[in-house]
Amino acid sequence: MVRLSVSVLLLILIALLADANNAIAEWKPDRPIEIIVGTGVGGGQDKSARTVQKILQERRLVDVPVAVVNKPGGGGAVGWTYLNQHAGEGNIIYVGNPTLLTNHIVGRSPVNYTHITPLAILLSESVAISVLPDSPFETGKDLLSRLKQDAASVSVAVGSSLGSTNHIAMALLAKAAGGDARKLKTVVFQGGGEAITALLGGHIDVNSSAANNVVPHLEAGKLRVLGVAAPRRLGGVLANVPTWKEQGVNALVTNWRMVAGPKGMTAAQIAYWDGVLGKLTQTEEWKKDLELNAFEDTYRDSVATERYMKDEYGHFRAALSEVGMAK
Repeated sequence: MVRLSVSVLLLILIALLADANNAIAEWKPDRPIEIIVGTGVGGGQDKSARTVQKILQERRLVDVPVAVVNKPGGGGAVGWTYLNQHAGEGNIIYVGNPTLLTNHIVGRSPVNYTHITPLAILLSESVAISVLPDSPFETGKDLLSRLKQDAASVSVAVGSSLGSTNHIAMALLAKAAGGDARKLKTVVFQGGGEAITALLGGHIDVNSSAANNVVPHLEAGKLRVLGVAAPRRLGGVLANVPTWKEQGVNALVTNWRMVAGPKGMTAAQIAYWDGVLGKLTQTEEWKKDLELNAFEDTYRDSVATERYMKDEYGHFRAALSEVGMAK
């Protein structure tokens, strides 16, 4: 009799678990999907968001319309705030970058990775330091020499905030050169596209931005790349650009692209996006985009992304502490 009761209980438990798993697998958005970008049009985050939008729709990975919504301001804070105004809504996601962590570290934003729902790391990219073809900085060593002599005399365009990986890369260069990183004349733009435009217009001496932002302008001969903050040389048109490590400077910064949802997402919603984003990163279109833009395939699912956020927070805190910005 006791055995029968235990068996019945086990069957009931198995049935309940099966129902729970089915519920997780069955959730899907019944309203249009919004992909939030916390910068203006044309920057690295915006381009990645629009690539995600295109593949989701053309590959029919989702059953509802998909729109990219730009919410620039506050180094991404406006976008993150908007995201969390929709707590628990699985149809709204955010394509972001390390400013989620760095803005919190420097005290600019109250939003941290613990306040949202990490869903995926899609890719990583390197920071490229570029100048105009007629710039007096013909090589990376020329720039390092000026930074050592007078960092305040160098104007630098970055997107989209102080403390971003773009800013960290330049600050690390100034520090390694023996200059005062805090005296850099740093001009912040809403996105990498605007920062590049400022350089091309001759309003700024140096641009520090994601490598993919400089690729088309390098191909057109409109700028020169002095170095990349990468562990090894990149491919394609950037193959001949030396890393800063090759030039005697330890300036390594990883600029990743993540997908996050608002706080309060359910397990079913998270499982849905794990499935969709996992499929997206396996498409030929996605792989081609990685190659075209010198991106590195570093896809992580929701569980791995949450762990990665914790590790990266510690890494960026250490880097920003070195340049006196961590709060």
